[in-house]
Amino acid sequence: MNLEKLNYAQRERLAFIDFCLQFVGQIARADLINHFKTGLASCSRDLTLYKKLAPNNLELRHEDKQYYRTNEFRPIFTHNSEAVLISLCRGFGDGLSNGSQPSNHCFDATRLIHPDSNVIATLMRAINSKKAVRCDYVSLSSGESSREIVPHAIANNGQRWHVRAFDRKSKEFRDFVCTRLQNVSEIVQAVSDNQLAANDMSWNNILNVELSVHPSIKYKKAIELDYNMLEGVLRLEVREALLGYLMRQWNVDCTKDASLVGDEYHLWLSNINELENVASMTISPGYKNFKI
Repeated sequence: MNLEKLNYAQRERLAFIDFCLQFVGQIARADLINHFKTGLASCSRDLTLYKKLAPNNLELRHEDKQYYRTNEFRPIFTHNSEAVLISLCRGFGDGLSNGSQPSNHCFDATRLIHPDSNVIATLMRAINSKKAVRCDYVSLSSGESSREIVPHAIANNGQRWHVRAFDRKSKEFRDFVCTRLQNVSEIVQAVSDNQLAANDMSWNNILNVELSVHPSIKYKKAIELDYNMLEGVLRLEVREALLGYLMRQWNVDCTKDASLVGDEYHLWLSNINELENVASMTISPGYKNFKI
């Protein structure tokens, strides 16, 4: 049977079964019922269908009515590693029948407070309808002020969520921290073309970035494995507007001669000579001292 011929809801439930067998090692009907809020008969059909698609992937143990992963298991879905870890951190690995509770075995990094959902909703509506929003914004440099911005994207810089927008006050595209936005409301009037995403050159410009193991590292293979490097280099395509955030988050030495000293510097921006006058790089380690 071809998975593509099944409807989306069926594929989603089968993927959940596949996920549980692969990463938890077992699944029960109760897990499907709790996760998808479906009936017992429906869950039985899903498990029967999965068994038909992959008969060697699972076996039923009658003593506890659980299906267990076999040694011959071969996943029928591709599970993205990032999504898997997020799911495990939320508790899918600690007894699925108990619901999604924080895991005792898989932990994510401590994060800052997420933006208010109503703020995100207003921003997303404005992005989709190409409208501006009015808000109060609290800046580190100038305190609180009223703003009119035209948002076009929301991005996580590794520490906090930003909205990328045209700022009518400064008449340029800037990043605004979402948690610092207050009293956000949509502006009904249409916006001019020069305030739309197509004119945000720093956002639209994609840079080729080459990161190498920092010369101070003695056992370079450890870092090469961390970043899945090929021939000692990690090649990335990064938006110009976001490059500085990435360099700061990863503690990348951005000096011309890899001269920063410290155990925190595992990487060096080895094609620094090709990245002259990138405004977002001013927050990058060592870049302030860089002279072409």
